[in-house]
Amino acid sequence: MARPSDTKQRILTTARELFATQGVQRTSLQEIADRLGITKPALYYHFSSREELVRSIVEPLLSDGQRFLDEVERRGDVAPRELLEGFFDFNHRYRADVLFLLTEMTTLAELGLIDVVLSWRARMSRLLFGENPTLEQEARAVLAFGGMQDCTMQFPDAPVDELRAATVAAAWDALGLREKR
Repeated sequence: MARPSDTKQRILTTARELFATQGVQRTSLQEIADRLGITKPALYYHFSSREELVRSIVEPLLSDGQRFLDEVERRGDVAPRELLEGFFDFNHRYRADVLFLLTEMTTLAELGLIDVVLSWRARMSRLLFGENPTLEQEARAVLAFGGMQDCTMQFPDAPVDELRAATVAAAWDALGLREKR
């Protein structure tokens, strides 16, 4: 993936800040341009719409999440603990973006991005429980994976190693896994 230009990166950073404090729908492209001291046409040179700007903000999360799942699916022999630890690490690395997704659910649902993230949970459930998980297994997976994401946001000041161990252990129990941790 090509590295964004300095101006493009500045636009992304400013948009992320404004979206986080005001919301996507209440932040105009003109306001972003004004904050940066550039013209609106200069902003449009880099991003043709607010939707493209939002997609660009969450694209690294989406690409890395896709890469993570593709890799574990391709291997096919990933131990449950390794899967949970990898999922924790991914969510911890992107906790600000996950929080953004949660606070902008309507906008992101309209862009089809929520469905992508939810499909990851289903894929992980199949990795743990096979192609046809029971309703109970799927419910456990929703609680475990959603809870893991929540833990990365709920405890931002916790030492990451302690948080990782506690989160993975809790997810393990929620999933009803019986193998050695």
